[in-house]
Amino acid sequence: MDKLRKYGDPIKPILTEYNELANRSKKKKYKTCLIFDENRGHYLWMSIDCVNEQRINNTHVHVRITNDKTYIEEDWTEEGIATELLSEEVPKEDIVLAFHSPETRKFTEFAIV
Repeated sequence: MDKLRKYGDPIKPILTEYNELANRSKKKKYKTCLIFDENRGHYLWMSIDCVNEQRINNTHVHVRITNDKTYIEEDWTEEGIATELLSEEVPKEDIVLAFHSPETRKFTEFAIV
């Protein structure tokens, strides 16, 4: 099984669970959506809506799988998607905290690129 599929498979239920939790919240303000592009390795959890005639479009999580690595481009979760991926046995050396600069990534326990 290639890494695009191997790493994409656990991401979908993780993001689905976050989405379901958000939708159960009584404080929920926006519509949420999940976007899974399995062929290109993009997985997103977003909020979209219109409030006071202003368009709201927030990306809570964006994970991209490329070059046999899992790049976490955006992560606004409390626990962190990297923690969730580690529990699904994705090795640290295959996770890139891409929301940090390469210089900052050197100080993490994860891959730099």
